[in-house]
Parts: sequence; structure tokens; C-alpha cells
Amino acid sequence: MESSDIVVGLDIGTTKIACLVGRKTEHGKIEILGMGKSDSVGVTRGVVSNIEKTVASIESAIEQAEKTANVEINVVNVGIAGQHIKSLQHRGIRTRNSLEDEIGQRDVDALIDDMYKLVMLPGEEIIHVLPQEFTVDNEQGIKDPIGMSGIRLEANFHIITGQIAAAKNIFKCVSKAGLKVEQLILEPLASSEAVLSAEEKEAGVALVDIGGGTTDIAIFQDGIIRHTAVIPFGGNAITDDVKNGCTIMKSQAELLKLKFGSAVKSENKDNEVVCIPGLRGREPKEISLKNLSSIIEARMSEIIEHIYYEIRNSGFEKQLIGGIVVTGGGSKLRHIQQLFEYVTGMDTRIGYPNEHLANTDLEDMLSPTFATGVGLVIKGYEHTPPAELIDTKPEKDKANKGAASFLHKIREWFENEEE
Repeated sequence: MESSDIVVGLDIGTTKIACLVGRKTEHGKIEILGMGKSDSVGVTRGVVSNIEKTVASIESAIEQAEKTANVEINVVNVGIAGQHIKSLQHRGIRTRNSLEDEIGQRDVDALIDDMYKLVMLPGEEIIHVLPQEFTVDNEQGIKDPIGMSGIRLEANFHIITGQIAAAKNIFKCVSKAGLKVEQLILEPLASSEAVLSAEEKEAGVALVDIGGGTTDIAIFQDGIIRHTAVIPFGGNAITDDVKNGCTIMKSQAELLKLKFGSAVKSENKDNEVVCIPGLRGREPKEISLKNLSSIIEARMSEIIEHIYYEIRNSGFEKQLIGGIVVTGGGSKLRHIQQLFEYVTGMDTRIGYPNEHLANTDLEDMLSPTFATGVGLVIKGYEHTPPAELIDTKPEKDKANKGAASFLHKIREWFENEEE
């Protein structure tokens, strides 16, 4: 198998680091060839907090993925997340010289490049510039202006920014693990590729990815991304509440949440209890499942309130026919769908990353936990022609030039530091 035929996604999360190796089948589906997973001990709320521990976790995940896929991994598409991620709307205008020439990709690229020149706050950089709708000579609502005639080309853009220090730390960890970063991709965008259908994006849908440290939101309507947000709470906040509320160890709290937890306390009977072994020489502890679920419900309701606030804040609440799609490790909590529907009043489903996957022997792949990893593989194909994957230079990919320049800056900084 040609090494240029495969794409690798590396999801550096708060609770786990997952490495997925995939290739495209002749039917356009993604076949996952191998995966590796390790505990993430150097990442807090989506941001690297300990370089050495993160490097060790990345190396462990990569090693497992290389064994299962039987390939050598050199180039990866990395996800970026964390509460430092922000988004804003901006409008760009380009006046063309000639009415005779058709609007081409060069004109669109020039508009996108202008957006990357926006002045950001100190320490912030633009990660993605996503065109929404174009206007050609006051003709509004155009999705693709290429081939049209017109003098004045305008566009609304959704711009995603992040702290350059956080991106540098991710880059540093991946480089120290002996890998090259092909792309830095916003994690909610990757997750949306894995779990949403084109029809849902057209109808209007809110994707909610509940991770360990953060909850990512991406809102689509009319096939266009309209709003992104990151909430600094995730599954770990629930685990901490269980740990404190039941006065047990964190590892026990996590197991208790996964095996017996429910997001709706009324689903448990009053007399249901579970026994936790005590510390050395101490009595075992009995915990009421109703009490456990009431702790989980309280925190989960708070997280959903934050999510609902972001949906209302986007201005698209009434236009989301597809409702809410919940994915990520946090979506595996029992009865979470009912709680979402109760708090928001919107249709909710759990998002599994099987939308674009070919049949796979790896059953784990169909878990919402790996939605981001699968999405990173899909995005890797979307932006980079597979045949050129290994030797791609950032300058080659015009449509992605700005994102490449963001990565280029980090590469330059890293190379200078090493000298």
C-alpha cells in the first residue's frame, strides 16, 4: 500500500489521545485501517499543560496505530480545541478591474487572504477563515460565485481564532514525537464531518461535542457554518462532582459514572445501591444510584444551559430543523438525550461517526468517543489530494493558504528556537 494513500488523524484530548489511520475506498468512504489510544495525562481542558507527558502519550498512541495498521506514520492532521478558541463574523469586499473576466478562484482566494490580515488581539492568530455567502454586484445569497461576471465581490466570513501559544505547544509535542503536522484543524469542525449528513447541515443543526475538559459547539444552517463556541466544562466536571458528592476516589467516580450513572435521576429507583470497596482496612461504601444520578443531572443540566445559551446567542435557534446532535465521550451517558430534549425543547440524537465510514473490523470506531479522530481523517482528504499528501508544501494549497501561513508561522518559530 502506498504511504501517500493514507491519512492520519491525531486527536489530542483532555482524557485520551487517539490516533486513527484511514484511507479512502473507491466508493468515497473512509476505511479505518488502524487506531491507537492512550490516556492523556498532560492536557487540561484541551490545552497542553505538560509537554513531556503529552509527548509520551502521543508516542504510545502512534505506536499502537502503527502496529494495528502495519504502516509507518510520519505526517498527521492534528485537532485543536480549548476555551481559548473564539469566533467572529466579518465582511470582505473586493473590487475587480474587468466585467469581461469571469470571477475565478483567484478572486475568492484574494478575499480569504485579506481576512487573514485582520488585526487580532496580542497572542491571538486566525486558524480558519470559512466563507459563508457571497454577494456579486448586490446580488445576495450566492454560495459559489466562480464563473459569474461582476465588478464588486463581497462575502461574509466566519473567522475562528486561537491563542498562538496553545497551538505552538501542540506543534511542539507532535514534533518531539517525531511527526510532521500537515494541518491544524478545529475539533468541532472535524467532529461535524464525521457525524452530520449534508441534509442536516442544510436543514440547520447544532453539533455538540462533549469531551473530557471542554464542550465544543458548531451550528450549521443552509449548509453553512454559522457559529462556533467552546464551553470550558465537560465530562471531567461531572466526575469531580461525583467524587466530591460521594467522597470517593476519582478513578472510582469515573467508573461509577460510566457503569451506573444516568443524566435523569427519576430513571433510578430509591432502593438501588452500589457497593464501592473501601480504602485499605476500611469498610466498603454503599452509594445510592438515585443520589449519584441527581449529582450527574445537576451538573449536566448546567452544561446544557450553557449550550442552549450559545444556540440562542447564534440567532439561529428557530431555524435548526435538525435539532441537536450530541457526540463525544460525554454523549455515552445514559438518558442524556432525554435531558437535552427536556432542557432545550429541541429534537436531539446521539451522533455516531458512521456517516462516511466503510465497514470496519474495529468496533470501537463506531463509538461517539472517536468522532473527532474520524473527522480529522476525513478533513485530511478534503484539503489535501492524497497523491500529494507526503510532499505538500503549504504554499501549494491556495484555498488553504491562510491556514497554512498560520502553521507556517509556528513552524518558523519552532525551527528558530531549535537553532
